[in-house]
Amino acid sequence: MKRPTMRRTVVAAVLAIVAVVGGSTAFTALSSSDDGSSRDGGLPPATESVRRGDLSDSAQADGTIGYEGKRKINGAAAGTLTWAPKGGSVIKRNNRLFAVDGRSVRLMYGSEPMYRTLKEGVEGDDVRQFEQNLAELGYTGFTVDEEFTDLTADAVKRWQKANGDKETGTVGPENIVFASGAVRVESTALSVGDMTAPGRPLLNTTGSERVVTMKVDVAESSSVKEGDKVSVTLPDGKSAPGKVRSVGTSAEKGEDPSEDSAKISVTVALDEPDKIGALDQAPVTVELKGETRKDVLTVPIEALLALPDKGFAVEVVRGGESREVPVDTGLFARGRVEVSGGGLRAGMKVGVPAI
Repeated sequence: MKRPTMRRTVVAAVLAIVAVVGGSTAFTALSSSDDGSSRDGGLPPATESVRRGDLSDSAQADGTIGYEGKRKINGAAAGTLTWAPKGGSVIKRNNRLFAVDGRSVRLMYGSEPMYRTLKEGVEGDDVRQFEQNLAELGYTGFTVDEEFTDLTADAVKRWQKANGDKETGTVGPENIVFASGAVRVESTALSVGDMTAPGRPLLNTTGSERVVTMKVDVAESSSVKEGDKVSVTLPDGKSAPGKVRSVGTSAEKGEDPSEDSAKISVTVALDEPDKIGALDQAPVTVELKGETRKDVLTVPIEALLALPDKGFAVEVVRGGESREVPVDTGLFARGRVEVSGGGLRAGMKVGVPAI
């Protein structure tokens, strides 16, 4: 009987590509024979063992380590810039962002912009947001709500006194800037002594936490989920653990014009970002861990044979004879495939192409 070399070679080539491009892809083949068929021809050129254990698929993607959340912070009042932070500085709640005419402009946390003067009698979400910051800083004695009362004004005066500012009991865009959290100063748009004005850029900032950003093919994005654990290989070869923070929903063309596939943006948060040195805009490799199959039988992908009914089989070698055994296939990963059926057991030998 003719040896199945060509069938095995074709199947191995096709499935190797599938395993690389879509590691979690699985094929199911229903066997047409339970017992297989013995071969009276020669034995395969090489064999590999059927193994039992866990099988996990994974994929690698190129990424960049850096800071997300870029933002320009503009001036809110005309005057002379009298103080500005150095590039790389991290500004936290109540810290100075810059100073105009000697008056400090401080950072507070929140999603609402600072667009008006907050004073007694004013109501709104921005009032609640500012009062939450005062409370977090320990200035209490009022109810955190949408109403700026005389009690709020008293707390504002205590806050202003502690910071060495004029005790007005009111606060406006010339006093504070809201951001979602701590910011990192990427660069300054003006130098101390320059004139500033409302709407004129002063600082270029980012978020304070370093993250990894990357692009994955839309076809693979369904296997990447928020919270998935990943391993990031740094430029020095060391690995840093992390997890997927966000997966984009809008597909965009990749930067490489030779690639036709659309891609989705993925952001990875590092478990210990302070332990990776001063890396910024450095290329990294991210290993995405996908599905895991526990305690399953596996064979090398190239051991699969294509059956006429579009299923698969393996060539079991035993006692100087070989026979084709139809199998069901599951997860393809790391050059192996999950198989079941045909009485397969760990330790059995299956035919593979010669190395």
